[in-house]
Amino acid sequence: MNPDDHVCLCFHVSQRKIVNFLKRERPVRVSLLSECLSAGTGCGWCIPFLTSLYEQVMRDDPHPDLPVSPEEYATRRARYRATGDRGTSDTGGSG
Repeated sequence: MNPDDHVCLCFHVSQRKIVNFLKRERPVRVSLLSECLSAGTGCGWCIPFLTSLYEQVMRDDPHPDLPVSPEEYATRRARYRATGDRGTSDTGGSG
């Protein structure tokens, strides 16, 4: 994904905002990402992706990223919303 692509589609929270929040606040657990514009508190689809970014930032990865295209991300979320099924790999292999 690109930094300005939305990870939390419910609340339109971009990867850049999430990563900057994580680097600045260094929350002690991933659930505290909800303080970043309510990320992860809507449909729940993005929680595994938020967790992946959290883990990358906490490991001090210099380039935290989600290896999925915005189009694939939206397609997978639509499937999740329709069926509740996340598929076999929640985060596209990152983490």
